[in-house]
Amino acid sequence: MTEQSARQFNHWRRYLTGIAYRMLGSVSEAEDVVQDAYLRWHDTDHLSVNDVRAYLTTVTSRLCLDRLRVAHRQREVYVGPWLPEPLVETLDTPVDPEALASDVSFALMLALERLSPLERAAFLLHDVFGLDFGQVAISLERSETSCRQLASRARKKVRAARPRYQVAAGEHSQLTQRFFEAARSGDVTELKALLSGSATLHADGGGKRVAVRRLIIGADKISRFFAGLAHKSTSSNPCWVSHVIVNGLPGWLTIEHDGLPQVMTLEVVDSRIQALYVVRNPDKLRHLADQLPQL
Repeated sequence: MTEQSARQFNHWRRYLTGIAYRMLGSVSEAEDVVQDAYLRWHDTDHLSVNDVRAYLTTVTSRLCLDRLRVAHRQREVYVGPWLPEPLVETLDTPVDPEALASDVSFALMLALERLSPLERAAFLLHDVFGLDFGQVAISLERSETSCRQLASRARKKVRAARPRYQVAAGEHSQLTQRFFEAARSGDVTELKALLSGSATLHADGGGKRVAVRRLIIGADKISRFFAGLAHKSTSSNPCWVSHVIVNGLPGWLTIEHDGLPQVMTLEVVDSRIQALYVVRNPDKLRHLADQLPQL
């Protein structure tokens, strides 16, 4: 591979990682896919490629589809609720609309999980990454008509599962901090005041760490759950805590008393917390090792 060819690939690396993460919901797998795409690019006759972006998108999409079909079967036997590997950034990370964490909220990622692999690919490539249906058809090896139908079905499902609400960043951060303090102290009254009546708690331990294995729904049940945790623990405060941005929303990266990390973030609708996402599965937090202190 020439130096120019390597530069061409690296120019699109972040874009390709964005496709792969949204397709797979895994940082580590997205990085693996992009590395596989690089190896394919290495063995390609570069002079025969007229559109580098379109070519690399096709290669990456097909690699993701192969993995996604396997992942769907694995998730059928996954222990407890499944959540994507979190993208965690510090609060001082500059805002970048093209960043990997742009518009990858847990709500969107869970909505994408309800799609078939081909629906997910068609929707992402056309609606999110702006490819025309001719390019999508080449990537998915389907007709343009089929790709339009796939994207249309996916669009309807995503909109139904994930209505869009605009929440001021300051309000979201304030509610996030209030919830953190109330949950750690076990303040049931404050927790109920912050939560929507239909709020849902998603906790992903993957069967490898203690976590509730079913969704907890309703402000009363969630409040009592966190109050119970606070009262059971001799010290409800984590060993270490960092306020961070998790998949584009305010949250926390903590080290709990078992010595393992945890990530949590919230979805806010109409000034109330509508969903809580807690990632405890250690396999999904390994990529955060360089953001954690040595205790």
